[in-house]
Amino acid sequence: MAGKSTYLRTIGINFLLGCIGVPVFAESLTLYPAHLVTSLRTSDSLAGNESYFFAELKRLKMIIGRLKSGEKLFIILDEILKGINSLDKQKGSIALMRQLVKFQASGIIATHDLALGKLEEEFPDAIKNYRFEADIQNNELNFSYKLREGVAQNMNASFLMKKMGITME
Repeated sequence: MAGKSTYLRTIGINFLLGCIGVPVFAESLTLYPAHLVTSLRTSDSLAGNESYFFAELKRLKMIIGRLKSGEKLFIILDEILKGINSLDKQKGSIALMRQLVKFQASGIIATHDLALGKLEEEFPDAIKNYRFEADIQNNELNFSYKLREGVAQNMNASFLMKKMGITME
């Protein structure tokens, strides 16, 4: 709701535009030549007998393989490891992030997992946290659609659930 998926797509579009040498939608943009790899709209396949989670794992394996081979990538990931339990997701996401840092990967990863925000402390030269914040004012949820430094502070899901009459006990 705050605009993170739209932002990721905008980054990807501008990266591609910049790589082919045409004007970008930005005041300025610095990039390096690399292949763009995304995991924004992974889907399952009944015909292919492939779950969403397995399709995403195959995509992540491909990314790690390309990085291991020395290929320069710009990676855009949205909510990695959806579809598994929260503890497994968190452990896997942290392990993936550590591998990406090891391979000096560049890119942008969006997540709702607050534990991943702590990786900036472990890798201050490699990871920076930014957020889109939902501000609660006058019992309403407001979005500025402005990128801010740090990890999200507000619990907008709890606020919306309570506002919609879903008990939060």
